[in-house]
Amino acid sequence: MFKKLKTRKLHRVRNAGFTLIELLAVTAIMMLITGLVLGNNNKFNGTILLQNVAYDIALSVREAQVYGISVQNFNGTFTAPYGMHFQVNGNNTSIYILFADASIVNGTYDSGELVQSTTLSGGYRINDLCATPPSGTEVCGLTSLDVTFVRPEPDAYIRTSAYSGLNSSARIRITSTSGSSRDVVIGANGQISVQQ
Repeated sequence: MFKKLKTRKLHRVRNAGFTLIELLAVTAIMMLITGLVLGNNNKFNGTILLQNVAYDIALSVREAQVYGISVQNFNGTFTAPYGMHFQVNGNNTSIYILFADASIVNGTYDSGELVQSTTLSGGYRINDLCATPPSGTEVCGLTSLDVTFVRPEPDAYIRTSAYSGLNSSARIRITSTSGSSRDVVIGANGQISVQQ
């Protein structure tokens, strides 16, 4: 009787485990899940990088605002308004410039007022510049946009070549090569935000 119990235990141990087909099925499922995760990882990284570019632009506008409402020296002048100049070129390059409106105080970027220039790269570009004049209808397709900040108020003075007066808001649309986009929105009250 003892011998029969022993053989039954051995028989059970031999049947325990996985078959080759079960192992192949589990491996195929794991490879499929891994492929999906890695495939979506690139899209996720692109979205995060686009958001970082939009926040970099928003922070540059905030830097111009801080310089504009504080006492910042530019070529011996402490009263110069500071601003951002956005430009879209036809060769798919996008430039934004931090400037001090010191040589000709007109609220727009002129030569000799450059503080810092940034060119977007890596497939990211300023796709569209829009401004809303007091009439309330947003105008897009602008080639340049200037936003200045004058002491002591944090208000934004938004100027474009399409409208001679001040605008009530501006929107800078940044796109990636994948077609995703983010907007940096600047209000006349000085509020700066990044929107999807």
